[in-house]
Amino acid sequence: MITTLFFTIALLVGVPIGVCLCLSGIVYIVATGGTVLFQSFPMQMFAGVDSYGLIAIPLFILIGEIMNSGGITRRLVDLSMAFIGSVKGGLAYVNILANMLVSSIIGSATAQVAIMSQVMVPEMEKQGYDKTFAAGLTVYGGMLGPIIPPSVMFVVFSVLAQVAVGDMLIAGILPGVLLTLLFFIVIALMGFIYDYPRSEKRTLAQRARTIVQASPTLLIPIVIVGSILGGIANPTEAAAVGALASALVGRYVTKEFRFNAIPAILLRSAIYSAIVLFLVAAAAVFSWLLIYGKVPQMVAAWIQTVAHDPVTFLLLANVILLVIGTVIDGIPGLIMTVPILLPIATEVYHIDPRHFGVVVVVNLVLGLMTPPVGLSFFVASAVTGAKPGKMFIVTLPFFLISCVALVLLSLFPSLSLALLE
Repeated sequence: MITTLFFTIALLVGVPIGVCLCLSGIVYIVATGGTVLFQSFPMQMFAGVDSYGLIAIPLFILIGEIMNSGGITRRLVDLSMAFIGSVKGGLAYVNILANMLVSSIIGSATAQVAIMSQVMVPEMEKQGYDKTFAAGLTVYGGMLGPIIPPSVMFVVFSVLAQVAVGDMLIAGILPGVLLTLLFFIVIALMGFIYDYPRSEKRTLAQRARTIVQASPTLLIPIVIVGSILGGIANPTEAAAVGALASALVGRYVTKEFRFNAIPAILLRSAIYSAIVLFLVAAAAVFSWLLIYGKVPQMVAAWIQTVAHDPVTFLLLANVILLVIGTVIDGIPGLIMTVPILLPIATEVYHIDPRHFGVVVVVNLVLGLMTPPVGLSFFVASAVTGAKPGKMFIVTLPFFLISCVALVLLSLFPSLSLALLE
């Protein structure tokens, strides 16, 4: 009780979540009188990050930094425009399609929102779209980042759940495509109701030229995802090759990447990676203490009195995770909940851990778009100046269709596992 109270107060006053987790662990040890546990405290922190799979995280972050520096994002947007053509609400479709392509390289929702807001929102404003809607749409496009491989959150889940990283990345492909198609349906309906402007007309020759010029940028996701699916490389090796590919494409194809920018890129990547990995280490200690205190067993006993079948359990887990995701960022939320809920899902309800991982990740990512916090909306607001609350309201249909997708993923495991069978 004291630990829960301390954790809640520390979180509310703005203490960083990683520090919160460590301090809460210390409070628990002191409150229970188990001071001997202090001897294992640093070892548990080290064990939390002592995983080969976690090396993929800084590499995926590095890919995103190189891609942005090398002008690859802009080429992917141009490629999306060439494919979509001149249709009502064309730039809205382009926004989602470009986000899907960029997702296959970056793998982080907040990083993707920050990058794509700079590219898409000004372009949509020029074409007559409301800035608030453009920024909000970019936020939901960024939702694809942690779902379509590569995904930092899937890597972290794989380490926590002790499942193959490659399996989790593959499991995210169909859910990502499903979300993209559902977003397209919403855009089509809203475009009809609000009479969205048509995208700029281009001749067939212009579109063909753009596709030819921008197509080499697709080598990056092809190298990353193709090498994993083909069994040529594991996700960590694929991320390393992807970083090299993005540097070469940026230097010799787009010709915007400069080698003298590498120190700054490495520094930014190292800072963000350190933040993520410290969260993993801190949460490993917190999870260890939760298991020591038999919290998973108590939660399992309560859930079994409410949920009598796998579907009911998943729907209940969705509600719990969505509430957690509204106040806690994706990776910390993942690390805090998986050690408690995963054993219940797999041992009590016999749910495939990969299916459960997809449901958890999509849920926590949706929490990034849910008040009262809605972190992704604040990221887009910082870049564009649009109001976070208003963004949520004008893009409410996308939130609702995302909830529909979440329910579908919960009810039909094949939507996650079909490519693995």
